Amino acid sequence: MKHIKGIFIHITLIIVCFLCLLPFLWLTSTALKGPLENIFQYPPVFIPEDFTIENFKMVLTLVPIVGYAINSFIVAFFTVVLNLIFSALAAYPLARMEFKGKDFAFFAILATIMVPFQAIMLPIYIITLKLHLTDTYSNFAGYLGLILPFAVNAFGIFLLRQAFLGIPRELEESAVIDGCNSFQIFAKVLVPLIKPSLAVLAIFTFIGSWGEFLWPSIILTKDTLFTLPVGINNLQGAFSANYRLVAAGSMISIVPILIFFLSLQKYFIQGTNEGAVKG
Repeated sequence: MKHIKGIFIHITLIIVCFLCLLPFLWLTSTALKGPLENIFQYPPVFIPEDFTIENFKMVLTLVPIVGYAINSFIVAFFTVVLNLIFSALAAYPLARMEFKGKDFAFFAILATIMVPFQAIMLPIYIITLKLHLTDTYSNFAGYLGLILPFAVNAFGIFLLRQAFLGIPRELEESAVIDGCNSFQIFAKVLVPLIKPSLAVLAIFTFIGSWGEFLWPSIILTKDTLFTLPVGINNLQGAFSANYRLVAAGSMISIVPILIFFLSLQKYFIQGTNEGAVKG
């Protein structure tokens, strides 16, 4: 009975994995199909009959996709860095210090998870305009307008708070005996011990920032500052909905995410387990 249950679980996981990979496989197939092949035929054919890489060459030569990728990397990099810093600084006192209103502050932060970004997008946009954080003033202001609204989030604070709670108090006490102040304990003792959780937060933040489409499409006016999702969306209009080129551009945009994830994957499982420690 135990073996049957294990087989059933594995079959279920394989089916779910295949369903998750299906859109990616179709995207890859579309990007590699030539102009003479029907990409919408039914049943779908995943192995291209007219195999070609010309779609990738056309995207790279006719569209400044490298510039879009650089913009996306700048935005994603600083969004990740700020999230790691601010989330850690907020999570540390919520996990390791005692002060009035701590629980209220924590649950108030958690409550913001239930508020979708679309609900607060308009006031954020107005604030951004009033602070002159748009590319109509300068490229630097445009980058700030893309980064600052996502510089910290409740999920990151929650994840790192749970990681801090999993560290024994004895380590802090030993550091105090050695003469460390609160900031030294935070920076030199606790932060190095939550690297897996920091890696998990970095992965989720990078993926979210890299794939963000709505906010950049609203706040950006200059083509030179377009991020990859906005640039690829314009690619669709530029070539009269040539889905082969759109698919090729989407495939190119996925590569940095895969590289970033694979470089941090050894921390991923350990970090998600740390985030499950009860508070």
